[in-house]
Amino acid sequence: MKIERIDLYYLEIPFIYLFKTNGINIDSHSCLIVKIYSDGLIGYGECPTFNEPFYNYETITTAHHILTDFLIPLLLQKNINSPQEITQILSPVRGHQMAKSALDCAVWDLFAKKNNLPLWKYIGGVREKVTVGVSVSLQSSVVNLVERVSSYVEEGYQRIKLKISPDNALSCLTAIRESYPDLMLMGDANSVFSLRDIGLFKQLDDLNLLMIEQPLAYDDLLEHSQLQSQIKTPLCLDESINSVNDSLNAIALKSCQIINLKQSRVGGITNTIKIHNICEKGGIKLWCGGMLESGIGRAVNLHIASLPLFQLPADISATNRYFKEDIIAQNITLNAQDSTINIPQKAGIGVDIDEDKLEKFTLWQESFMG
Repeated sequence: MKIERIDLYYLEIPFIYLFKTNGINIDSHSCLIVKIYSDGLIGYGECPTFNEPFYNYETITTAHHILTDFLIPLLLQKNINSPQEITQILSPVRGHQMAKSALDCAVWDLFAKKNNLPLWKYIGGVREKVTVGVSVSLQSSVVNLVERVSSYVEEGYQRIKLKISPDNALSCLTAIRESYPDLMLMGDANSVFSLRDIGLFKQLDDLNLLMIEQPLAYDDLLEHSQLQSQIKTPLCLDESINSVNDSLNAIALKSCQIINLKQSRVGGITNTIKIHNICEKGGIKLWCGGMLESGIGRAVNLHIASLPLFQLPADISATNRYFKEDIIAQNITLNAQDSTINIPQKAGIGVDIDEDKLEKFTLWQESFMG
């Protein structure tokens, strides 16, 4: 398969609600979309990084620079026999995993389409629908938080993730636990705690939480290991896992019991499968995280969450959780009776691009022919 042409788009898609976490307040989804052309087929990928370096060091500006000046030139006009070759082709560029993931996913989409298989079957998935949860951003009050969570529970979501900080974690998580004693509930700290908060973490042990996600520094493994050894609640690593090697080190250090595996953060589907297999051998549980993606990235995440070890509810909400309008023709919808979303069954990532919506939300577009 020869890579003949690559189109790159920069999009801003408005959110229904302002999304607030520790350090991030955004009202739209910024992303780069790639189209890769080969043998009469088009593969799609998404780089869902933010405009500011508050989640990781990559931004729309850096990803654009790395894609246009380095990664796309490395890939154009290459003859590729399997999608697994992409990581080696792009390996001269160090880091920049989100930029790489867009190309990696687009090539996997191409190969799945070439083989006339939905991506989940092509990568060895084992389920046709994915159990999902919803992430609730920081709210102005506990009352507002309870109301927002109640609305999601009524929609059918059976796992709720709350964004938390040292000053609200106990009150917010306690309020939701008291309202919903049997709800799968977890807290996402986005690295704003330290080991000085050990007393608070021990109090949270009483709330029967599914997990606490990334409480300590975004680049830490050692202190997470120290914290996990002192509390009962499983720790989940997110920002600390950016590569296959990070996963191996986390397992060796016993830094967590769970990993939130975001394919865009680790460089795409190729590395996701490697990490999945490493965690299976290491006894680490997995779930599929999200980056507020458009329908392209959301569809990719659904296919990934079909892999055997992804047994905890994924952060892949329905389209109407974030967007009034998306860039795919199909709405991704929640099955309220069991808190699942069906994986698209057409070849490749299985969704059709709404070209009018793509044009509507595109701020600029470039094409590369080699």
